[in-house]
Amino acid sequence: MSLTINNAKNIAKVLTEALPYIQKFTGRTMVVKYGGSAMADEKLKQSFARDIVLMKLVGINPIVVHGGGPQIANVLAQLNIESSFVDGLRVTDSRTMAVVEMVLGGLVNKEIVSLLNKNQGKAIGVTGKDGNLIKARKLQLKRKNSESDAQALDIGQVGEVVHINTEILEVMKDSDFIPVIAPIGTDEEGASYNINADSVAGKIADVLNAEKLILLTNVAGVQDLQGNVLTGLSTKQVDKLIADKIIQGGMLPKVECALDAVKGGVHSAHIIDGRVEHAVLLEIFTDEGVGTLITKNGLNKD
Repeated sequence: MSLTINNAKNIAKVLTEALPYIQKFTGRTMVVKYGGSAMADEKLKQSFARDIVLMKLVGINPIVVHGGGPQIANVLAQLNIESSFVDGLRVTDSRTMAVVEMVLGGLVNKEIVSLLNKNQGKAIGVTGKDGNLIKARKLQLKRKNSESDAQALDIGQVGEVVHINTEILEVMKDSDFIPVIAPIGTDEEGASYNINADSVAGKIADVLNAEKLILLTNVAGVQDLQGNVLTGLSTKQVDKLIADKIIQGGMLPKVECALDAVKGGVHSAHIIDGRVEHAVLLEIFTDEGVGTLITKNGLNKD
């Protein structure tokens, strides 16, 4: 009996802590980039789906943007198509682009939609090609430490976002539907481009003036040189961490994406540990959170 009472008290405590956040964020838009371990582990997949569905049920408007690098790699290997990377970006020729579209726009996207629907959500999957959602252009990648245009690298059909057409998102946002977006865009000639999912999520959050941009990753968050997770950071503090090379490597592009979103008007960006069950809800609805929070002025006003 005492165990049951303790469980009930714990549930009541969680709900009491969550209530002010639910009241604050009702009607707001949150863009969630879904990837990494959260997409691979079955328990994490289920907890993510429940988090997103619950957000919608309490009046928040979640928009999911997903990656799919490991799934693309698996199919390429099955088809004996070799992959190579430059600065972490997959070189994307026409054969690789066909696989990217099949995997991201088909297999992965529909799996996420099905996962949300099985958990009582109403999800709709789209790519950036649907409704001209994402206009893109070929990414001009320069060699690191070079300012010369002559050093630009051709990495194929890898793109960057030029414009987000918000019409289709506004229709879904104001309905019961949860958009699930594959990061594929097209240019004016109709050519397809593989775009970094973090970048797409950041741009969508920016143009929709979202309350939050949430990036799931495979680490605890932004860390200092001693491995301590840093949170409550201002944009000025993040700029300094980058300048001091405390933030570098694979974390740098995520942080720069989060930074651009906040500077563009998104209220806050969160880089959270997707290896934790219910990471999204814990970050949004609890005082402690499970990752790094970045806002314009941080927790302490600069």
